[in-house]
Amino acid sequence: MTLKPGKLPVKAMILAAGRGERMRPLTDVTPKPLLLVQGKPLMQWPIEALARAGFPDVVINTDWLGDKIENYFSSVFAIKANNGVLNKLLNKEHSKIVYSHEGRDFGGALETAGGIARALPLLCPSQDEEVRDQAFWVLAGDVFSPDFEFSQAAVDRFMASGKLAHLWLVPNPMHNPGGDFGLALNAGERVGLALNLPKDDPQPRYTYSTIGLYRRAFFEPPLSSIPFGNPLGVKAPLAPLLRAAMDNQAVSAEIYTGAWTDVGTPERLAQLNHTPE
Repeated sequence: MTLKPGKLPVKAMILAAGRGERMRPLTDVTPKPLLLVQGKPLMQWPIEALARAGFPDVVINTDWLGDKIENYFSSVFAIKANNGVLNKLLNKEHSKIVYSHEGRDFGGALETAGGIARALPLLCPSQDEEVRDQAFWVLAGDVFSPDFEFSQAAVDRFMASGKLAHLWLVPNPMHNPGGDFGLALNAGERVGLALNLPKDDPQPRYTYSTIGLYRRAFFEPPLSSIPFGNPLGVKAPLAPLLRAAMDNQAVSAEIYTGAWTDVGTPERLAQLNHTPE
């Protein structure tokens, strides 16, 4: 029996293939997603949040020191309850993890769009035309956003919108004062169209949080020319695809104002781990 569009299990992809050059020397021996933030590996925060929200199936792409990431999280990562008992024993709140090893397969990272295209067979295993609407979460393994809510309501709203992607934008941090994309909102609404603004456009821009929902069709023709599964290991950035989709009014967005840090430097990591005296 073929599942109807929007009824397939929604998986998540956590991007973890970056080298973390700006985090050196910390990342010379430890992949950035395993750096500790407030006592947990950075990437453990979203893995736990996804599992608790009902999205336990996670795909992680790797390159630099990818074996360390797989060795740490393995294929099933159980979340410890407050009493320290593994919820795995209760058969709940655990994450089922599979890996897309770009470094092992191609000798290096494939950039964001190339990496997602490579992982599509893991995220959306069915190529049935009737389920071409398959959706999945995408987020970066080096962003700390402990209060973000991964919700089924957001998925349902996205599926009903007909858009190819939905982005969460944040107020511009100090390291990205110019922002990335605009947002067209009607009065009283929180969700609007993401805008690919010209450089001289005076409208406000916001920073892409790296958290988004995507349909499988976003990574297929006519928007993307990379074959399903990216068998040749084509390297491709995500931003040009997003901008092209925005020009066709195919991307929605909303503002997220909760705690959010792009852990891109040792200084930002230290600030997150600072305990006031």
